[in-house]
Amino acid sequence: MSRILKYILAANLLVLAILAFVYPHLMVGPGKLIVGHQKLEADCFACHAPFRGVADERCISCHKPADIGRLTSAGLPLSKPLTTTPFHQKLIRQDCTACHSDHAGVKRYRLDGRFNHSLLAADSRKECQACHKAPTDALHRQISGNCSQCHSQDKWTPATFDHDKLFQLDRDHNVKCATCHTGNDYSRYTCYGCHEHTTDNIRRKHIKEGIRDYRNCVECHRNADEHDIRMPGGEGRGKGEREHD
Repeated sequence: MSRILKYILAANLLVLAILAFVYPHLMVGPGKLIVGHQKLEADCFACHAPFRGVADERCISCHKPADIGRLTSAGLPLSKPLTTTPFHQKLIRQDCTACHSDHAGVKRYRLDGRFNHSLLAADSRKECQACHKAPTDALHRQISGNCSQCHSQDKWTPATFDHDKLFQLDRDHNVKCATCHTGNDYSRYTCYGCHEHTTDNIRRKHIKEGIRDYRNCVECHRNADEHDIRMPGGEGRGKGEREHD
């Protein structure tokens, strides 16, 4: 009895395998193809390699990476570019299915933040605004570029930058970014844009206090309280404790 059952199961599997090869779009196809690929409806192996799934080399045999966004697969100019940024030319490797699927039964284009930025060349990963529209809120209008200071390439939110860890934007310091960070360079800052100091006066005052490293102001001065001074190493002069002359 068990031997007969094995024969029946084997016969069923054989029939399913034959049907999968003869009628693949009915047996294993996830849905109809997109309009541009409908002529391949009966030719699964135009895109799929046996037992390997979609083969990227078969995609780029028709869709030349150098022409994507400029020409059709037939080599004709596009009347309207599909993308304003030709980032396909900047991919370091071809992984078409990371973003695209041509069957209607699954997501055709995954525009849900899952694009793998590691597919891009290193210098292209810094050109965020080449692909992404810059935010228009009050804070971001003051900034151009340098997105990675606050945002990762995996997620736009939450932003990772906490200004209070470096300097508290309290009282008179709650100003536009460009007041302290000139030229949109947020890796540098200056205090001399507002404070009536000169390099010689700052040097003289700090040398008198025995402080010889005085170039990094926020290392000791973390807010608008001139008496709340935090010395390197954790030592500090508490609030209300006045400086000696």
